[in-house]
Amino acid sequence: MDTRQWLFGTVEGERAQVGAGARAAAVAAATGLAAAGALHAVWAFSPWPLGSRAEFAAAVVGVEESQLPSGPATVAVAGLLGAAAWLVVTAARPESRLSGSRLVRSGVWTVSGVLAVRGVGGLLVSGLRLADAPAEFRHWDLQLYSPLCVTLGALTGYLAFRTRRRSARA
Repeated sequence: MDTRQWLFGTVEGERAQVGAGARAAAVAAATGLAAAGALHAVWAFSPWPLGSRAEFAAAVVGVEESQLPSGPATVAVAGLLGAAAWLVVTAARPESRLSGSRLVRSGVWTVSGVLAVRGVGGLLVSGLRLADAPAEFRHWDLQLYSPLCVTLGALTGYLAFRTRRRSARA
């Protein structure tokens, strides 16, 4: 069984309802969310890829080292990102009994909203310098963190829209 079959199943009639665009959005979003979750899991124990916690705090979080989130809080974020990736994959699998459930549909919409708010908010706050954050953090927030959140939010929003209640589209 190849990855696409595992991810989306083989029920051709139902599979066609999801559409290639929604499947591509799901793969991209789930991959991005899982990668971000894995990074957060690493960051709970290490300042990688930076050399020290102080550098990490300034560049990645935008705070002083003493203000870094705790390890358990960072692990919780990693878990939430993993759960978000699971929701995205589940929503894109029409043969799954859970794919059309209110929990999954609401979860994907929530993931989309949270990511969009984080992304747009980060662009505004860092772009307009509305918060006292290190210049290195603002740079990365404008170049990577916020655009990534906007993109993932758009992908999950597209998926949520394309996989809305099947009975409403029939």
